[in-house]
Amino acid sequence: MPRPTAAQLAYGSATVIFSTLAMLLLSQTSSGLGVAVIALAALGLGLLVALTVPLPRLRPATASPTPAPDAADSAAGAPGEEQRVPVQRAIVASPAAPQATPESVYEVAPSGTRGTAGP
Repeated sequence: MPRPTAAQLAYGSATVIFSTLAMLLLSQTSSGLGVAVIALAALGLGLLVALTVPLPRLRPATASPTPAPDAADSAAGAPGEEQRVPVQRAIVASPAAPQATPESVYEVAPSGTRGTAGP
């Protein structure tokens, strides 16, 4: 048996609560037997509502996916559409960018302590 969906739980629960309140208010019963009969009737009605909520439809396995465009159509492309071609990317060094390493803000003093760079 499949698990109930959130919609089935929500509709069934709401039906049980509201139908119980409505039947108790309309019948004005105060006996335990009357309340038990109303509660059972509300549970039955909630179960009926929960089972009649439409289940989500699964796609049939025999359905074919959308047809792929023909090779001639994909080569031509749509008018004004950029055609993309997969290419392996390569890293190329830019001649405009200097390749020198940045200088340190600090320099190591002969004693092993750090001091500021400069005079």
